[in-house]
Amino acid sequence: MKAITYTTYGDDPAILELTDVAEPKIGPDWVKVQVKATSVNPVDWKLATGGMDGMLDVYLPVTPGWDVAGVVEAVGPSVTTLEPGDEVFGYVRKDAVSGGTYAEKVSAPIRTVAKKPSNASFAEAAAIPLAGLTAFQCLVHALDVGKDDTVLIHGASGGVGSFAVQIAKSLGARVLGTASEANHDYLRELGAEPFTYGEGLVERVREAIPDGVTAVLDLNGGDLEVSPDLLADSSKGRLVSIIDPVVKEMGGQYVFVSPDVDDLDELAAMFDDGTLKVEIAETYALADAAKAWGQSQSGHTRGKLVITID
Repeated sequence: MKAITYTTYGDDPAILELTDVAEPKIGPDWVKVQVKATSVNPVDWKLATGGMDGMLDVYLPVTPGWDVAGVVEAVGPSVTTLEPGDEVFGYVRKDAVSGGTYAEKVSAPIRTVAKKPSNASFAEAAAIPLAGLTAFQCLVHALDVGKDDTVLIHGASGGVGSFAVQIAKSLGARVLGTASEANHDYLRELGAEPFTYGEGLVERVREAIPDGVTAVLDLNGGDLEVSPDLLADSSKGRLVSIIDPVVKEMGGQYVFVSPDVDDLDELAAMFDDGTLKVEIAETYALADAAKAWGQSQSGHTRGKLVITID
């Protein structure tokens, strides 16, 4: 089968090659998925630089990618929740990095995949798992956001941020989001009050909300240092970052997204009832994965980059 692989570390997307690889094996509680679409996340190319070797075992050659949407081809003997022909989506993070989702087929532990939203295209479904789970787990599990909250989201126009704004709104919160001025109208469309990031952010937010916000979600790291100053005195510690564990020294929490079928089911339901919309910036063929990485590395993408597989 065809897959994208890299055999050496590097930060140049040119390390990616379209190659022939063996079909994946299926464990007793795994499924084999015919991949229809996957999406690009910054962690994909950060792993390729060797920057996460201290956290995860990596076995070269690597097929990158953790997001998937596709059709179940086969199931392991202990699997009872899915069967061949089911359309699924998931965040296929395994115990080691090697056989990822930039491929025609992928094997996936049953704990990582769920039935895809019935109203979603495969491209839309593939854009949801990692980014959507990250936003959901930060807001629902870590910050416990509710209708009495005012939440500020750093990096609100990106892939995770776009989901975070919509999820926070669905929980009844007032939502503020930082972004470049070019993305302020987009944030308003999502339901957030936009603020330009960078110098003077604390003053701008405090002018609008003198008592401060009740929760902060950091998705880009740029304004993490001043984030405690954005919080109301009664909400100290309601600070979460997915970027830098130093947030723990500020009394907050560091979140690294986990595969979770129940959370995927919640996201699917939100998409199907119209609560959650997917912003796809651009789609690429599998052979053009390097181009997709280049765009992701530019740091100027609004929404998600998707790779479709015929």
